[in-house]
Amino acid sequence: MSDPGPGESRDPVRRKGTFLQTFRTIAWSFFGVRKAADHEDDASELNPAYVVVAGVIGALVLILILASVVNWVLSSGVAA
Repeated sequence: MSDPGPGESRDPVRRKGTFLQTFRTIAWSFFGVRKAADHEDDASELNPAYVVVAGVIGALVLILILASVVNWVLSSGVAA
């Protein structure tokens, strides 16, 4: 088999990226820090289903952290 050309997609089942690798990639993307070479490697290996799940989990964690910080600041009386 040959590698897919431009515009062709790989079969997601054959991609060898793990969920942990995908979650790490998503975490770095939340910070906005990625090297171009790392992005190319990740794009060829990550399973799209893992990317969606990791993105939703990452967004929920970020929202919970922000809500906790806001609640802490409001309850401490600093924002009054």
